[in-house]
Amino acid sequence: MAMDSQFYRNLKKPRWWKEQTRQVVSQPKRALIIIGAILLGFFVLLNNKGVIARVQLELERREVQEKVRQAEEETKQLQAQLKALEGDKKTIEKIARERYGMAREGETIYRVTPQQ
Repeated sequence: MAMDSQFYRNLKKPRWWKEQTRQVVSQPKRALIIIGAILLGFFVLLNNKGVIARVQLELERREVQEKVRQAEEETKQLQAQLKALEGDKKTIEKIARERYGMAREGETIYRVTPQQ
């Protein structure tokens, strides 16, 4: 019988939480310190200059920087295209044919529509 008891677990639940609660209630200074720490923690995390607001602003800043970078790339591409259009007659002709369907005299344009 003594050997059987070695294989059984002690099913008692730990009383840690109750013990801590009893100590806090019995010592008012400790209770005030804990309550103050909790309130300070909420204030630091949730006020308008807190950690959460800082993280949100950092994410917004990254998004705006990415949009600025994309806009700068697009501007460079458009400037290169403008430069090509100002001096190169072949580029002008190519764009006129592709985008606007223009043709030289005597040419016939055939438009192909995709079948479904």
